[in-house]
Amino acid sequence: MGKVIVLGEENSIFNQFLYEMRNIKIQKDRLRFRKNLERCGEIFAYEISKKLEYKTEEVHTPLGDTTVELIDQQPILATVLRAGLPLHQGLLNYFDHADNGFISAYRMHHKDNEFEVKVEYVSCKSLEEKTLILSDPMLATGNSMVLSYQTLIEEFGEPKEAHIVSVIASTEGVEFVKNELPDNVTIWLGAVDDEMTAQSYIVPGLGDAGDLAFGEKE
Repeated sequence: MGKVIVLGEENSIFNQFLYEMRNIKIQKDRLRFRKNLERCGEIFAYEISKKLEYKTEEVHTPLGDTTVELIDQQPILATVLRAGLPLHQGLLNYFDHADNGFISAYRMHHKDNEFEVKVEYVSCKSLEEKTLILSDPMLATGNSMVLSYQTLIEEFGEPKEAHIVSVIASTEGVEFVKNELPDNVTIWLGAVDDEMTAQSYIVPGLGDAGDLAFGEKE
């Protein structure tokens, strides 16, 4: 069972961005909503970078030589389309040498208000012995995150470690992901909310992250 780290439990500027994304008035500004998701991605990237392996490199300055610790191996960043794009961009801003993967997944709804998650398309480099960072802004039931992770490893191999990144999660979703994914997976969250609606939206959550970032679907 992997480790869970909730950044919003500590006082930091992260909570300002989370507040603005939740706020029913401020979140209507799509540009600001996307930017706040991107900012959260940057903070997640900084915190995750502390957990990676480093190597010593020599650097030559105009006045002399010194050494610096650099990331030994760049992670592979993957996200779930479309809501994950701004969060992914924030991670990519900091891990700017990283290779990238993309998963197209959607909910197939049934008449009884039930749904199943379907993956239509996945693209990624080999994950063998790499570090995977898989992001999606909302972790509700956890089904899409688990299916996305499983699809990636089935298609592209087993990573040596993985980091799951979501801004807001439900308690139920966190438990599901913890139980379904291996011990070498760390779950990074902004906040954890206790409830979900019958349609599997997190309460209080923030609404539909994809619609808020890119406009409502038909």
